[in-house]
Amino acid sequence: MPHRAFIGIGTNLGDRLANYHEALERIGKLRHTRIVRQSSIYETEPVGEVAGPFLNGAVEVETELSAEVLMQQLLSIERAMGRKRVRMPKRAPKGAARTKYKPRIIDLDLLFFNKELIDTPKLTVPHPRLHERRFVLVPMSELAPALIHPRLNASISELLAGLKSTQRVVLMRADLLRPPSPRREVASR
Repeated sequence: MPHRAFIGIGTNLGDRLANYHEALERIGKLRHTRIVRQSSIYETEPVGEVAGPFLNGAVEVETELSAEVLMQQLLSIERAMGRKRVRMPKRAPKGAARTKYKPRIIDLDLLFFNKELIDTPKLTVPHPRLHERRFVLVPMSELAPALIHPRLNASISELLAGLKSTQRVVLMRADLLRPPSPRREVASR
């Protein structure tokens, strides 16, 4: 029986829309995995000291992969698209600021995997901060508003309604959402 998972997608470097569509295409090509639905794409203010707006959204997938293998595949997509993850120390050296949020060409987060609670050194599901992030909850509310967060025992809609964040999350223009169609040349007579 396939697993039901939700993946968050974000990008704020380069051609953000092309990055977003490439990530979707790569997720759709993962073995034993298919995209069931995708949210609209939203332009969002960055969190922290990061410059430039993000494009964010979410997809629902069915997969035969385990959560750990799916996450490994998502990290492989990030690397293939040029993302370099830098492990931050738990504590910054005295007097140095610890900057957690960085610009990124692509960010793929495993938000939910079935109704499972997973807490290992390499993977935490549900994503540990999704309930604090409007840019995650808005697209998730399109896909699964009644989905219950298994740790917080609240629906996506309830989490969104109770969110104190003032972060701006705006729906992208519809004409920008469609992937580019191949150009057809018109034969001259």
